[in-house]
Amino acid sequence: MRGSVSDKLKPFLNDVNTAIEEAKLNNVNFTPEIVRGNLDKLSVLIGQGPELPFVSDRVFELNDRPIPARIYHPAPAEHLPVILHFHGGGHMCGSVDLYDTISRKIAKATHCIVICVEYRLAPEYPYPAGIDDCQYALIHYQQVLTNLNFNDNIYILGDSAGGAICTTLTMNSLTNPNIKIDKQILIYPSVDYTMCTDSIVENGSGFLLEQDRITWYFQQYFQDNNLHSDTAKKASPLLGHFSPKMPKTLIITAGCDPLRDEGDLYLKSLKSAAVYVEHHQFDGMIHAFMLLDSLVKEECDKTYQIIGDFIN
Repeated sequence: MRGSVSDKLKPFLNDVNTAIEEAKLNNVNFTPEIVRGNLDKLSVLIGQGPELPFVSDRVFELNDRPIPARIYHPAPAEHLPVILHFHGGGHMCGSVDLYDTISRKIAKATHCIVICVEYRLAPEYPYPAGIDDCQYALIHYQQVLTNLNFNDNIYILGDSAGGAICTTLTMNSLTNPNIKIDKQILIYPSVDYTMCTDSIVENGSGFLLEQDRITWYFQQYFQDNNLHSDTAKKASPLLGHFSPKMPKTLIITAGCDPLRDEGDLYLKSLKSAAVYVEHHQFDGMIHAFMLLDSLVKEECDKTYQIIGDFIN
């Protein structure tokens, strides 16, 4: 069922939808530069994150490439759990800088160390480059925590494409003994690259994240126009194997999100596999509402509280 959006978001969406219509009338096509620029424009709505006693940019050093990351430690004297934070952006957009406020708020709300990973993006680095970066960071996270206090509890958190990364790493953990995940937190996650759920169509226009843009994102990610190919199907965590060995999971969905049903189906699959899972839906919210803190502060604050309660 198509969502009914919060009045708080209607002026913002009116502006967005007007811009989308103008772009279509002027035959403006999607490009990486345009979609990245449009996402970065939301930075004015995220607001400021809290001051933390320790924030530092560090690098995972591989033989063939570096993987930059930013470390947030809310209490350097304490040995705290670690959260690997994978930002959203359709596997094409987003950055540690754009998500800085969110990483800071996660660190404060959970009282955990946060490592936000600057993984490689499509189309310059298509699937599975970003997955490879995030999996390396998860297995070797201690490399960037030199001289910092931490304990051996490790959690993963991601929104949208970051949720896709989390669920992919959870799927990989079933066959890779080097991957340890104690809990995963998924915020309006993308878990089905075949785009087969009803909400893709029902909420696929008028709510910021448009169906045609999702399709284009995935085509760039897989370098393939066929999203029903074996590659896209095998890469979809929703279509993978579910096991009781999967970590405890928190899923947050938005009622006006084209990805809403994917989160619901992932929840049901986890429950069927006897995995502990919590679910919270914000009915009037849209995809990426965590980037719109100044418009929907109450809902964002509640989300951070839910995450903190789940972790602790």
